[in-house]
Amino acid sequence: MQRSPSAPDTGRYSTTAIALHWLLGLVLVGLLGLGAYMSDLPFSPQRLKLYNWHKWTGVAVLTLSLVRLLWRLSHRPPVLPAAIEQAMPDWQKWAHHGTHIALYVLFFAVPLAGWAYSSAAGFPVVFLGLVPLPDFVPVRESLADALKLVHATLAFTLAGLVLVHIAAALKHQWIDNDGLLRRMLPGRR
Repeated sequence: MQRSPSAPDTGRYSTTAIALHWLLGLVLVGLLGLGAYMSDLPFSPQRLKLYNWHKWTGVAVLTLSLVRLLWRLSHRPPVLPAAIEQAMPDWQKWAHHGTHIALYVLFFAVPLAGWAYSSAAGFPVVFLGLVPLPDFVPVRESLADALKLVHATLAFTLAGLVLVHIAAALKHQWIDNDGLLRRMLPGRR
């Protein structure tokens, strides 16, 4: 992965920001895959086990997202290098900022909608089978049906934005060859 001689030194994210980015990214990809897989399974002990794992991982995503947001708010990320920002059309700048904001919103909205759906369906969330979490909506079938759709729609939206985020990073790496991806790669500083 060699940078072109004209590519700027872009400044890197902190080690903590990089670790939180990749950890949350990997967990989200696994969680989205698990959600898609388990939703088509017939009712069985295996499906119930997977639903519990899905809920537990959703709680972990919510926690990781909070940690990541607090880190981001207390540690300013490196600015987009001037040469890269000047080369970007306005729509790409808007997409860059808008996608990041939408991702952060969905990091919270998807697990909260899943938690609400589980509560409305009458299946409380008990983290790791040990810590019962409060139900924050009443048990109601019509509400559960609506929240199931909201959770699924938000999850598919998150999956789409994750793909857009990955595609943009790969575009910067392989087409623009501007070194932008290096700012978030683990490794030497």
